[in-house]
Amino acid sequence: MGCLAPVWRLVLAFVVGKRTQQSANLLLERVDAVTNSAIPLFTSDQLSEYPNALLHVYGQWYQPDRNGDRGRFPDPRKRPHPDLLYAQVVKQRERGQVVAVSTKVVFGQVQRLETCLKSLSTSQSINTSFVERQNLTLRQQNRRLTRKTNGFSKDLCWLEKQLWLSLAYYHLVLPHQSLRRELPTRQPTRGDGSEQRWQLVTPAMAAGMTQHIWTTQELLSYRVSADFLDTLTQKQNLFPDFEVIHQGK
Repeated sequence: MGCLAPVWRLVLAFVVGKRTQQSANLLLERVDAVTNSAIPLFTSDQLSEYPNALLHVYGQWYQPDRNGDRGRFPDPRKRPHPDLLYAQVVKQRERGQVVAVSTKVVFGQVQRLETCLKSLSTSQSINTSFVERQNLTLRQQNRRLTRKTNGFSKDLCWLEKQLWLSLAYYHLVLPHQSLRRELPTRQPTRGDGSEQRWQLVTPAMAAGMTQHIWTTQELLSYRVSADFLDTLTQKQNLFPDFEVIHQGK
């Protein structure tokens, strides 16, 4: 399970495991941990665990009214935050084939959601195209995710660790074609080649996390600051430390 910010082609968070309610809750908790106070617009397929996960992270507790004048009050419940916008892509299938596609607004007002969509630079429709294309990119660039191969991870912890490394390379080292920016003036290149017209941009650059394209050496030798290490104790429940498993003999 994963969450993608299509504006920057940035994978905000992912969870390795089965599509359970616990995994969905953890995914949204990780998204909340790496974003600011503004609640993003969410779109997804019809996985039933997503609405409950959104209420788990972005819901507000309230006390339902009691029916009548006697008896105990109902248990407190959660309702969506007023700023929460969430829509689903509904696919109708017959004999395993998609025959119709529609959309459904789950949380938020339809008018507010349409206004938010019009302000986006990526797409003005409710869809899951970007995250599905990102899943294809991950499978093409990561042999451990390729279907019907003997390169899969034998242990869950090693798959997650390898995904962190491959996504760090994707975000910081690998320029994304759709994020490139046209230079105000063309820059000369080495030799007799044509002048450079575009500035290459990585997802991390588009999100403002860095100002340059990293090298592989820079990525592997990067030293995490002490201030960040001090915050890890507050996030241990989000990013558990898997047991070290030695493969082979």
